Amino acid sequence: MLALKQEQLFDEIDILPIDLKTKIVDKILASITPLNSEIDKLWIKEANKRKQEIESKSITLVDGDEVFKKISQRLNS
Repeated sequence: MLALKQEQLFDEIDILPIDLKTKIVDKILASITPLNSEIDKLWIKEANKRKQEIESKSITLVDGDEVFKKISQRLNS
């Protein structure tokens, strides 16, 4: 019985417009991991710091593929 209700729910979700689907996802994520404004402020501060570092070229960016290649090499040696 529960499996049937789940399938009905999934079928209903499939036909929803994308903006409503994203609201549902946000609501579900918020229920799983409640917002913490202090942590959010710290992440925003860190993101802005990194953005400034990139724009000022004070750091050297490394291509993601190269990072994963090095990680793979380390794990396989």
